[in-house]
Amino acid sequence: MGIPKACSPVGRLRAWLVFFAIVAASLASAGVAQQTSDLKTASSMMRFSDITSAAGVNFQHLASHTSKKYLIETMGSGVALFDYDDDGRLDIFLVNGAALSDPMPATSIPQKVDSRYWNRLYHQKPDGTFEDVTERAGLRGSGYGMGVAVGDYDNDGFEDIYVTAFGGNKLYHNNGDGTFTDVTAQAGVGGEGWSTSAAWVDLDNDGLLDLVVLRYLDWNFADIWCGEHREGYRSYCTPDVFHQVAPLVYHNDGNGHFTEISHKIGLAEAGKGLGIAVADYDNDGRIDVFIANDSMPEFLYHNEGNGRFKEVGLLAGVAVDAEGHAFAGMGVDFADYNNDGRPDLLITDLADQMYALYRNNGDSSFDYETHASGLDRITMPHSGWGFRFVDVDNDGWKDLLIAQGHDLDNIQLTFPNLRYREPLLLLKNTGSKFIDVSKDAGSVFQREWVGRGLAIGDLDNDGRLDAVVTTNDGPAYVLHNDTETQNHWLTLQLIGHKSNRDAIGAAVKCVTAQGPQFATVTTAGSYLSSSDKRLHFGLGSEPSAKTIEVQWPSGIHQVLQNVKADQNLRVDEPLDKNAAAKSLR
Repeated sequence: MGIPKACSPVGRLRAWLVFFAIVAASLASAGVAQQTSDLKTASSMMRFSDITSAAGVNFQHLASHTSKKYLIETMGSGVALFDYDDDGRLDIFLVNGAALSDPMPATSIPQKVDSRYWNRLYHQKPDGTFEDVTERAGLRGSGYGMGVAVGDYDNDGFEDIYVTAFGGNKLYHNNGDGTFTDVTAQAGVGGEGWSTSAAWVDLDNDGLLDLVVLRYLDWNFADIWCGEHREGYRSYCTPDVFHQVAPLVYHNDGNGHFTEISHKIGLAEAGKGLGIAVADYDNDGRIDVFIANDSMPEFLYHNEGNGRFKEVGLLAGVAVDAEGHAFAGMGVDFADYNNDGRPDLLITDLADQMYALYRNNGDSSFDYETHASGLDRITMPHSGWGFRFVDVDNDGWKDLLIAQGHDLDNIQLTFPNLRYREPLLLLKNTGSKFIDVSKDAGSVFQREWVGRGLAIGDLDNDGRLDAVVTTNDGPAYVLHNDTETQNHWLTLQLIGHKSNRDAIGAAVKCVTAQGPQFATVTTAGSYLSSSDKRLHFGLGSEPSAKTIEVQWPSGIHQVLQNVKADQNLRVDEPLDKNAAAKSLR
């Protein structure tokens, strides 16, 4: 049947409809072809390899699974990348579980009964391999470990470690000689109940890092049957079975002691917190806090500037998804993925929920961008935990590396289309959408793990960001970024003087001929984990950054000009605003 003759209005209309249909089909075909081309180009560039064994890391997380299916067995655990001995090389800290009996007395506290359950510190040697220095460092740990947060709370130049657990949290002071001292009692930060993620952040800009500690559920080892009452179908209980609890907020008093102030400052809503991230989302010069809650609305705490915070998640549009449904918030990152100068949010969750991406509109509100970004189709069948926005190929756009795996070990009995073990997910940021390039990014993406924690950092200082991933009741994996690219990069280590020494909360703008990029200094984000505090910028083909602007937590604004690419650069906070005006060439 041919195109009708244009001898009548109806004929002309039919002709135009057919014409438009042909054009639309052609454009769609071209779009698919272009996307396929983009996918091929992106995947051929971005690659990771598993160097765990060669690096000398042999950590094994022990969840101590029981027939009673205690919920805590499904959750752990975290990892930290940081330079504990200030030798310029990143080290690895890994959190472990504890021994569980089957059954456990309801109110009992698990113990690390032998060395198999210790947390582990791996020191990086000059040749790039790692040595286990846990015992010498004094970091065996206690309780059923969950998360880790790294920050220099006393501004002495050495990174301290806070470890969360069920059974009491621990603060380890870095002595600067390769050892740590447990100062939990005198610091007053032991906490109680089941703690998960934590974040070091200067909430009041007094130059001292405070500590926000999430707690998950009002929970103990009571024997509660969940799931079907037939062999093999008993399941781990969902969080809906248990009551939520409020986070703990410890103010740094500056004398080695902290004071709990959650109610005083208004950061005390009861939740089911698993992930925490910080950024100044409305660019008012004050750091804000986001908490990922499991199976209830998410929390966004706005810093009011008067010593108090206000929970505005629902008002800002980040509490629920586009249909108004709560989801199982687990991992989170608070970063500017589209380079418009405004921190955005991504929260990972369970399969059939889609990872929740919220684009910052710049007016204190966010739009749910999961569908527009392409994350809906990609993430619907997956369960995500630790992740970070990370520029894998140094092209100036932040990509996504996500650890995945369901929490229910028998999920396939009731949902055959879902999986307990899942491969990592690597998503290329094209500037408008995310494309799944996992398939061609290395054999590590073909393996199926029960992924949990993930931390990012440049382990070998080659300008490409690497990762360490933990698995539940399995090994930790050290992943080296093997991406072959001619793109340039710049890594900044900010040193605060009037601000906190780690410069946590500092906002940085990096401008090249290709445009601006923005980042916030933080070790928080992901899930139960702590990443390298250094800021990394991919510069694409540009051999230098035109300007680097640093907005320090103290309020000092510093501008560096004509900064050469392909270097790890230390940037010290000026002691006064006049010094800040000087350029670095």
